[in-house]
Amino acid sequence: MDVRNLCLGILTLGDATGYEIKKAFQDRLNLLYDASFGSIYPALNKLTEEKLVSCRAETQTKRPDKKVYSITEAGKAAFIKELQKDPLPDKFRSDTLATMIFTHFLSRDQITRMLDEYIQYYEENINALSTGCDLKGSPAEQFLCGFGVAVRSAAINYLKENRHLIEAEAQQVDTAAE
Repeated sequence: MDVRNLCLGILTLGDATGYEIKKAFQDRLNLLYDASFGSIYPALNKLTEEKLVSCRAETQTKRPDKKVYSITEAGKAAFIKELQKDPLPDKFRSDTLATMIFTHFLSRDQITRMLDEYIQYYEENINALSTGCDLKGSPAEQFLCGFGVAVRSAAINYLKENRHLIEAEAQQVDTAAE
């Protein structure tokens, strides 16, 4: 699903500003998708042009008016139609894991630090998901949070149990460089 359709999905939950939509990507969808303001606002503008979303300005004191977006009936129908399509295969992107392909250029200390930071990152994500997942949330949100914890826990276990594979390669490089 792309940013455009995820924006429609977020708006099915209620009216929102661009900032609130970005916050939903960070808080609710960060396991699935990362979206910047640079992709959210163009998507909202396009959705507004297509009459799938409406926009109204709300006056604020000592601040510029804020734009509040609402999904239209046509937008809801378009979103439901998108949901009914077979999803594309999942894609996984990780700069850290991409770097691991080239660990033979790094020192053992660099690799160890990188792995430790990656494990810490996942542990922090688990803590955030565990405390941030409201048990009063919908079953879908509970499922997504549980999935996020399970994936991150499995990643931590894998990293801890298999780090020796790439640390050993670096050790050989370090030894060869001496």
